[in-house]
Amino acid sequence: MAAKIYTESDASLEPLKGKTCAVIGFGSQGHAHALNLKESGVNVIVGLYPGSKSRAVAEQRGFKVVDTAEAVKEADVIMIAVPDTVIPKVYNADVAPNLTEGKTLLFSHGFAVHFKTITPPENVNVIMVAPKGPGHLVRRQYTEGKGVPTLIAIYQDKSGNATEIALAWAKGIGGTRGGVFETTFKEETETDLFGEQVVLCGGTTALVKAGFETLVEAGYQPEMAYFECLHELKLIVDLMFESGIAGMRFSISETAEYGDVSVGPKIIDEHVKENMRAQLKRIQSGEFAKEWTDEYNAGQPNFNRLRKEGEAHQIEEVGGRLRSLMSWVKKREIGGSQASYE
Repeated sequence: MAAKIYTESDASLEPLKGKTCAVIGFGSQGHAHALNLKESGVNVIVGLYPGSKSRAVAEQRGFKVVDTAEAVKEADVIMIAVPDTVIPKVYNADVAPNLTEGKTLLFSHGFAVHFKTITPPENVNVIMVAPKGPGHLVRRQYTEGKGVPTLIAIYQDKSGNATEIALAWAKGIGGTRGGVFETTFKEETETDLFGEQVVLCGGTTALVKAGFETLVEAGYQPEMAYFECLHELKLIVDLMFESGIAGMRFSISETAEYGDVSVGPKIIDEHVKENMRAQLKRIQSGEFAKEWTDEYNAGQPNFNRLRKEGEAHQIEEVGGRLRSLMSWVKKREIGGSQASYE
């Protein structure tokens, strides 16, 4: 069954009028939601822990910044914009003790609620507004008069108008410009984890490295392997993004297209799909969520080891050297946590 889609005319900011909206955290998603809502005319405050380095940044952007507990007390709608693994600590310490009947808890990902690392009370709304893109893109698209397609979901509807609140928030961040799609916490969480692990991040990086290694091990120059297995990937992904798989195939040579349709299924074969199905079952059962939560609570020893091994791969040295010759490629420093509780 196709998802229900809402556009600009289907949503109003009215449910947020006269309300105070709090964004807890001022990282990637948090800053984008806060700024977009503020510029849409919504009253937004930012909740941060006392020593947060983001306090000065948020204040410079014109926000009232208070401690997390105070933000929850003051707000009618509270967005939890901190990492999945940090949510239980923040929720139990500062959010839960200050929730009162009729408030709305809002998430941009369903992990904590769906896998029950927190348990919201029954007397509040629990909703999700999840843009399908990183925070910097949500912000940039909004400033350009566009919007990132956005998911909404309702877990608890205490007030009877939780959907209208979710749509108002989505409109305020620009989501209705790109289309708002109705889903559930379960569906968003499980498909998001599956996509990240099996295709978008895990599957893609493993495929790229395997292809690179195969060519280098066969005696080809690592620079040639890098260009063929990583550099040109952006060209193909951009074509698929713009016009789908069929559109991409229309744009490449017949030789490349024949290799695509005849060889691709031999590489990503039924055995690979069986592995995909097995990982989906691990996600659905909560096994992956438990593994990741336990890993985080143990100090992330395995994660840190795997990250270091990845950074030491030959493809990183070769790629860094080649990208340094490309003045048009934006240089990014690697280091620190991508989603710290700020």
